[in-house]
Amino acid sequence: MYSDEELSALLRNPERQRKAFEAVVQQYSEQLYWTIRRLVLVHDDANDVLQNTFLKAWNGLSAFHGDSKISTWLSRIAINESVDFLRKQKSRSAVSADEDPGLANSLMADPYFDGSETQALLQEAISRLPDVQRTVFQLRYFEDMKYSEMSRVLKTSEGSLKASYHIAVKKISDFFKSHD
Repeated sequence: MYSDEELSALLRNPERQRKAFEAVVQQYSEQLYWTIRRLVLVHDDANDVLQNTFLKAWNGLSAFHGDSKISTWLSRIAINESVDFLRKQKSRSAVSADEDPGLANSLMADPYFDGSETQALLQEAISRLPDVQRTVFQLRYFEDMKYSEMSRVLKTSEGSLKASYHIAVKKISDFFKSHD
């Protein structure tokens, strides 16, 4: 396993770039998969978004100058790809998450979902949040991402991220109260 600094140096070396990128894929695939999976929910979709993330990273490698950590750079790409995927999916879908009470049931039937019914209900509550609140909540709650890092990744102020998170928590709490 390489450090971020070692990988950054290797990625900037044209002769070692391909090997270094293979190491990046190997080192960060699982972490990025789970970041993406928490946003898009479905295993197959998460794999597609992960593949798109690495393609975009490879194609944008010349733009990576090592100013930020590789994990931050990849997270930014993965999150943006996930949000784009969700927007496209939402525009294709005639039924919004607000009108589909079966998300928890769908998750429980998914062979790749290994959570409890409460976790499925949490995912349903999260899916009902607006895009920004959903993304902020998932990054803070599941990824334990600091607001400062989230601010860099999402290019938004820490104050607005904190407000979005607290509003999301309130909405999720209200959802659970209505399902008691």
